[in-house]
Amino acid sequence: MAFDKHGIAKRIAQELKDGWYVNLGIGIPTLVSNYIADDINVVLQSENGLLGMGPYPLLADVDADLINASKETISYMPGSAIFSSADSFAMIRGGHVHLTVLGAMEVSDKGDIANWKIPNKLVKGMGGAMDLVASADNIIVAMMHTNPKGESKLMAECDLPLTGVRCVKKVVTDLAVLDIGDRGFILRELAPGVTIEEVQAKTLGRLVIDLI
Repeated sequence: MAFDKHGIAKRIAQELKDGWYVNLGIGIPTLVSNYIADDINVVLQSENGLLGMGPYPLLADVDADLINASKETISYMPGSAIFSSADSFAMIRGGHVHLTVLGAMEVSDKGDIANWKIPNKLVKGMGGAMDLVASADNIIVAMMHTNPKGESKLMAECDLPLTGVRCVKKVVTDLAVLDIGDRGFILRELAPGVTIEEVQAKTLGRLVIDLI
């Protein structure tokens, strides 16, 4: 069984370190908040003006005024703070976030990311993604390995408009965990039941097998 969206989020949660400030993007990344280990202290930052986001609330605890950047209802941790998006982006641009987790439509084997624009589709804009990829030193992408047509999303070159260039450090998909280095995608872990051959067949970019 390959990872589902929750499996991807759970695996990424293992990358979090005690004392980190972490920004979680829209989609699969928001699920990471549910799987943070109890023995570490991680502060989740959201570009819509929140520091100290907690896991998704139980139905009885839902408050429609408490939302993340995905407009999903969330919980707040003790000591959390609410402020303007301008202050939130000052934190991001100032390099005060240790890790950013984003979704993507394509990632290249050089670490380029495309996650905001599909040609001929109406979109509101790229949101905060360009600020995040331009400012963060540690970016992990959470996504499915292929698109709904079965085409690889791990490319030699991204076909879609780029959000950032040479910025992604790690990709966690439903099939595998891959670092990105000078040699391209470096296969570190396989999802349960997935073979090296399957990852090779569904990866268009350069792929180096170096399992941990």
